[in-house]
Amino acid sequence: MAEITAAAVKAFRERTGLPMMDCKSALQEAGGDQDKAFELLRERGQQLMDKRSDRETAFGIFGMYIGTDKNTGAMVELLCESAPVTTNDEFLQLASDLAEQLATGPGASTAAELLAQPSPSKSGTTLGQQKDDLFNKIREVFNVGRMIRVEGATGGYLHHSATTAGVLVEIEGGNDAAAKDVSMHIAAMKPDALDADSLDAETVEKERGVLTKAALAEGKPENIVEKMVEGRMRSYFAERCLLAQPFVKDDKQSVEEYAKSHGMTVKAYHHWVIGENADA
Repeated sequence: MAEITAAAVKAFRERTGLPMMDCKSALQEAGGDQDKAFELLRERGQQLMDKRSDRETAFGIFGMYIGTDKNTGAMVELLCESAPVTTNDEFLQLASDLAEQLATGPGASTAAELLAQPSPSKSGTTLGQQKDDLFNKIREVFNVGRMIRVEGATGGYLHHSATTAGVLVEIEGGNDAAAKDVSMHIAAMKPDALDADSLDAETVEKERGVLTKAALAEGKPENIVEKMVEGRMRSYFAERCLLAQPFVKDDKQSVEEYAKSHGMTVKAYHHWVIGENADA
């Protein structure tokens, strides 16, 4: 077995970030060849990851690639086993790299397709290798969850709380600060839809019917009932529809009015919360 010096082990540990004994063992098996030892560590890590693949990943963060000056935007959910990992710099970098590559690369419809693509921050490394190397350091399972890529300018906001929420807004015009303000509003107020036309038509008609019955039961004349119902429906839409909601930072104007004051049109939004499976 090749003689491995302490200096060689130290240098290899600095490269990999793995425990000293793991580095020494791999170097010995590889005859002192660092590249070969690195691949051995990757193989061992993959075997361990396969054994732990059924572990629950209930925590995580959203990587974002956004900007009013960009032609594409993206948001990617990166899940992990424990809350402390969500503040790890390399974990945050991986989430950011996943979103950047999704937005600026050829696109991907599955996590496997995205992970096979190159990492924006680590030359010569795929995102999958970056993910596996991080597993070797932290020894937690990571899973890529939901992901979305959109064409055109975007804004966004990442909210940390007991649960982590990510908001991506599709916009025209405006600026990054205004787009972030609207995104923060979405995270706080949790609208059901962009506007009245985006709400489920059957649910809206059911609500209109309930309000009409209630107004008739009050003994109001039919010509008054229609006006009463329309007024109450405006309140209904203002509670549920983003553009009609009073803006959280200034309730004297709606979100749509705030956006227009900054020359911005909000076209769509995506509000995700870690642990949930669909837009909320």
